[in-house]
Amino acid sequence: MVLLAGLNRALWPKLRPAMQWRLVSTSNRKNNETATADVCKAPAAKAPPKNWISFGYDIRDQKEDLHAHHSLMFVGITLCLMIGGYVWAYAPDLNLRDWAGREAFLELRRREAAGGPLIDPNFLPVDRIVLPTDEELGDTEIII
Repeated sequence: MVLLAGLNRALWPKLRPAMQWRLVSTSNRKNNETATADVCKAPAAKAPPKNWISFGYDIRDQKEDLHAHHSLMFVGITLCLMIGGYVWAYAPDLNLRDWAGREAFLELRRREAAGGPLIDPNFLPVDRIVLPTDEELGDTEIII
């Protein structure tokens, strides 16, 4: 890589003037014919219609601007919103929102099959429950 950089630095000053030559022949020949080329004038660009307002995709060509606008709106609305909405609506439950309900039904069926109570009244042992005394409650309204 260093060798290429050295060659580039050594050759570039010699090649740069050669690229600027015009290659004009100065010899005096019997045939004084030269090759000439007419400069082709490009067709004048059409001015956009008088009251045309660009969508911002192409400010010079109305057809190209309209085509780009319709293409991007098709992609944005049809593909992103419609197909994206379909995928989002029918995607699997990634946050496990339905898992708790399914697990509760399975636990209820298990407890029914075992013959025990569906909800255990002593889920939390009574000696571990700490309730405030009547003096601590004072005039607080208790809603059951």
